[in-house]
Amino acid sequence: MNFSLILLTLCQGFFLINNVTFIAINGLVGLNLAPSAWMATLPITGFVAGGALCAALVAKHQRAWGRQRTFQAGLLVAVASTALCAYAAATRNFWLLVLGTVIAGYYNANAGLYRFAATELVTPNFKERAISWVLAGGIIGAVVGPNLATATRDSLSVPFAGAYAALAVVALMSFAVMSFIKFPPLPLPSAAQPGRPLREIARQPVFIVAVIGCSLGYGVMNLLMAATPIAMAQCSHPFKSAALVLEWHVLAMFVPSFFTGSLIKRFGALPIMAVGVALNLICIAVALSGVDVMQFLVALAMLGLGWNFLYIGGTTLFTEAYRPEEKTTAQAAMDFCVFSTMTVTSFASGALITTQGWTWLNVGSLLPVVFTGAALLWLALRRRSTQNQPAF
Repeated sequence: MNFSLILLTLCQGFFLINNVTFIAINGLVGLNLAPSAWMATLPITGFVAGGALCAALVAKHQRAWGRQRTFQAGLLVAVASTALCAYAAATRNFWLLVLGTVIAGYYNANAGLYRFAATELVTPNFKERAISWVLAGGIIGAVVGPNLATATRDSLSVPFAGAYAALAVVALMSFAVMSFIKFPPLPLPSAAQPGRPLREIARQPVFIVAVIGCSLGYGVMNLLMAATPIAMAQCSHPFKSAALVLEWHVLAMFVPSFFTGSLIKRFGALPIMAVGVALNLICIAVALSGVDVMQFLVALAMLGLGWNFLYIGGTTLFTEAYRPEEKTTAQAAMDFCVFSTMTVTSFASGALITTQGWTWLNVGSLLPVVFTGAALLWLALRRRSTQNQPAF
């Protein structure tokens, strides 16, 4: 693994510190400050909605400024937005907190492209492993994020204001690391190779299924993960237990990344994504079996592992859907779909957990999981039919 890929993996780790801490505290701060309980996860919704809103803007900036400068711009926005969130928590201003998380969405949209940028730092036959290794940086977030939230919870006398302030420091550290990464120039559309219109790219079956796998895989994960701290609080479990559950969940999301790329290389993206669907079903079954801390922990671990297989498999599958000069357009479209789905599920998470409860939230998750499995089966059968057609 080359030096630039190691540094990008570290930046991914810093990004996940931000994300895991946001997940651990935004719902609880929102529950404390929101005018109504069903608005509790609006700060989480703001973060992913901001990502969806900024996806096209980030693609434009990447074409104009290149990978490194755009990624650094995202990190500067992260510093400003987390500082704003700290101020909002300190002044108990719910809507300012939501605004801060929406602004942070620009960082979210930027860092979501780290996995694609990883493939540009290696040879084509190493792309599956590059995606996996960069996403493995999330292990840093799994370990540091929940502990950072716990350690800084009361550091500024207002609950969790110190956690937001600490994230600004983390973003500055990532900015410094990003300065040493050398990305190759992005291939841009030209008169000779203008690239296909997005509507033509998006009509491809491989595009459709890859987007479904990543979007719904991330959406279900976000739906259940965002609700977990609130559900555990409703069950009278202490925040320390919720932080432990989230730590194991995020470890399950990213530790498998050390071998997921090799599995995809050996068995193909579709079979690995199918295993991800099965793991999501196991998660839901365990979650429906009870509300002890261990049941939350096992369910969220299965959810994290299922996400890993669906997201890395879907990202790898997606690289077959575009030509080099189309990558910024196609990647922005993919992440717009992912962030839009997460926006819906993060909002639904707060509304459902506070009105319908943990059980119905899990039952409702069955629909997107089954739909994802059906999409994978459709593409597999379509490919088999194509392979069996006569060559004349």
